[in-house]
Amino acid sequence: MILYPAIDLKDGQCVRLLHGEMDKATVFGDDPAAQAAKFEAAGCEWVHLVDLNGAFAGEPVNAAAVEAILARIKVPAQLGGGIRDMATIERWLDKGLARVILGTVAVENPALVREAARAFPNQVAVGIDARNGRVATKGWAEETDVMVTDLARSFEDAGVAAIIYTDIMRDGAMTGPNIEATEALARAVSIPVIASGGVSSLPDLIALRDTGVIAGAISGRAIYDGALDLTQALAALKG
Repeated sequence: MILYPAIDLKDGQCVRLLHGEMDKATVFGDDPAAQAAKFEAAGCEWVHLVDLNGAFAGEPVNAAAVEAILARIKVPAQLGGGIRDMATIERWLDKGLARVILGTVAVENPALVREAARAFPNQVAVGIDARNGRVATKGWAEETDVMVTDLARSFEDAGVAAIIYTDIMRDGAMTGPNIEATEALARAVSIPVIASGGVSSLPDLIALRDTGVIAGAISGRAIYDGALDLTQALAALKG
């Protein structure tokens, strides 16, 4: 199982939100590229990036910060937030991003996901953010009637690289991930599932790994707060 340390970008800074609310942002640093370099130096295989402003605006906002990160690190990075058309997908992949994450557009324009996954094999992931089993969009501001498993299954034959499943009520709350729901989703589809939201300790990571079906886990606040020791976590997952 791969651990993806998260860098959430708001106004060019590294932040973490509580339950996805922009007015509950804690700033952890003003040099995202340096933070990414620290993750790489610790031995991380991937870095997970989110353009929070972009998720609300519907277009990239923190492009300069993302480009600085891509220029600084050699490990692959994935990015979500405000990527809602083919031109933006192409532009990011051309700039060296390894994988784009399509969230809102996966609900509103699933045909784009299919087109992108065909054009860029293994470089398109679907981000499914959920509150009580239902998909939320537009930076989690809007809740839909779409069920998580139904949306995931609809992309079974599309060739997407991964599904990033976030339980919004666990995100940034340091209460542990929703292992039961994440495992159920991973067993329901053949697409690799990456857990996000509430991954806040080594036991959380081990519990996710021990399901045997979850491909990765994203953690942010716990790493910044020191609740999750990155070196120890990477060693445990490799071991």
